[in-house]
Amino acid sequence: MHDIQQIRADFPILSRTVYDRPLVYLDNAATTQKPLCVLDAMRDEYLNVNANVHRGVHYLSQQATDLHEGARETVRRFINAATTDEIVFTRGTTEAINLVASSFGEAFMQPGDEVIVSEMEHHSNIVPWQLLSERKGIRLRVIPVSDDGQLLIDDYERLFNERTRLVSVTHVSNVLGTVNPIGRLISIAHDHQVPVLIDGAQSAPHMRIDVQALDCDFFAFSGHKMYGPTGIGVLYGKERWLDKMPPYQGGGEMIDTVSFSHTTFERPPLKFEAGTPDYIATRGLAVAIDYIERIGIDRIAAHEHNLTRYCMEQLAGIPGMRLIGQAPDKDAVVSFLVGDIHHLDMGTLLDRLGIAVRTGHHCAQPLMQRLGILGTVRASFALYNTREEIDALTAAVKRVAAMF
Repeated sequence: MHDIQQIRADFPILSRTVYDRPLVYLDNAATTQKPLCVLDAMRDEYLNVNANVHRGVHYLSQQATDLHEGARETVRRFINAATTDEIVFTRGTTEAINLVASSFGEAFMQPGDEVIVSEMEHHSNIVPWQLLSERKGIRLRVIPVSDDGQLLIDDYERLFNERTRLVSVTHVSNVLGTVNPIGRLISIAHDHQVPVLIDGAQSAPHMRIDVQALDCDFFAFSGHKMYGPTGIGVLYGKERWLDKMPPYQGGGEMIDTVSFSHTTFERPPLKFEAGTPDYIATRGLAVAIDYIERIGIDRIAAHEHNLTRYCMEQLAGIPGMRLIGQAPDKDAVVSFLVGDIHHLDMGTLLDRLGIAVRTGHHCAQPLMQRLGILGTVRASFALYNTREEIDALTAAVKRVAAMF
């Protein structure tokens, strides 16, 4: 693995204290910390290159445009898309899914048509389809989850029928850590001539993504979960789908010609990028991707997998411990409950000991209902976390448990 202390030095926030204790930051599934190189690049662009992108003939605008479109190429390379025309910048995974729900739904779905999702989805991959259902009368079909946190593939296959128009499913559960068999899910869907949208918010930071090898039709992820800035994300879409989908929003940037009687639109990706883009954030995202690639995504994946396994082993020995989600293929997330201790009480007391974890339903209330719980405590890992931090978490959980 990489020199962990050298890596941690790139993230000054990790050296701070909270309540006079060293910060142990284990809330990476919610958002990751940002390395200095990302912050420096964004500050430098504001100081030296700031100008609106595209169509400007002056030097700063052209330089900012080059950086912005260079970021699109960086993203294309990172996920191995065929062309930058397939890379749409969004505000994050949530907006990317909403874009598909709106535009794909408008172009290809009629009342009575169906979208397949799963019981482990984040609300951002449920609510947009429910809004589409209210507008167009579509129906949601749901892949059930086993007790150990795996999708039931046989049940998934039985959900397809002549009204199925799309599968939209998470790559990695933000609660269970389950790594879903995306290749198999896509293959089954394509056997039924049904396209697939993958929510990659919890996978893009942790494992190698090759959208061409996966053969997914859409793939969405967020910059802030992979050491980049907030407010920037990506929708990958196969060119043949993006060409047929109508614009998601209207305004500047996404037009070809405008008159009061008729408007024509740019080709993708600009067709879906109305208004001034966050060209500073796209630069930050590109630098974050470069940072990941310098370390090596495979090395990061191995490190985080080892942390996940070690955390499961250490927590399992605590009396009353209940680990939520024990699928064989699991990574970067460990959710748990201890005895009758409310997850909010556990998280609050861990915080006083310097341990930052997430508590609650994690925007996955249908999954909580399936599991028969109100919420969990969730520890989630990034490239800068250490075994020593997991030891600190384990000791803190034991200390809190002894209070009840």
